[in-house]
Amino acid sequence: MVENKILILDFGGQYSQLIARRIREFNVYSMILPYNTDIEKIKEINPGGIIFSGGPNSVTEENSPKIDKEIYELDIPILGICYGMQLMTFQLAGGKVKKAEQGEYGKAKIEIVKNEGIFKEIENNSQVWMSHWDRVEEQPEGFEITAKTEITPAAAFQN
Repeated sequence: MVENKILILDFGGQYSQLIARRIREFNVYSMILPYNTDIEKIKEINPGGIIFSGGPNSVTEENSPKIDKEIYELDIPILGICYGMQLMTFQLAGGKVKKAEQGEYGKAKIEIVKNEGIFKEIENNSQVWMSHWDRVEEQPEGFEITAKTEITPAAAFQN
């Protein structure tokens, strides 16, 4: 039985395999499953954490990929990356996502607002890669912004 395992739910991002490989480099088991994996299967896997990958869609589109909201009640930490973060914002109370007037593609500098958690050892103004047209206008209730870029006021947030 694998005690430390991370489940990556794939929304079609180009880098889901890269995420899995990076996790494995820390000697943590990771597995990739489609975003629409049945909630009962996720409970059966019982991961220590879940990652929602990015993807090419916009959460503002009617037929964009969604996830069973019950996943937020499993008491399992979730990291949303790009589309994954926007989906969490879209589905959780108080969150608002909208099409940005200006997209953000390629290199950007990230400003760390809260230097803790996953940003604890990240240098302020580090170069990051962005690829999105949507932006979080309001983070969900109970969340606080932890990083931003020149164009994106909520590049990362936590609860």
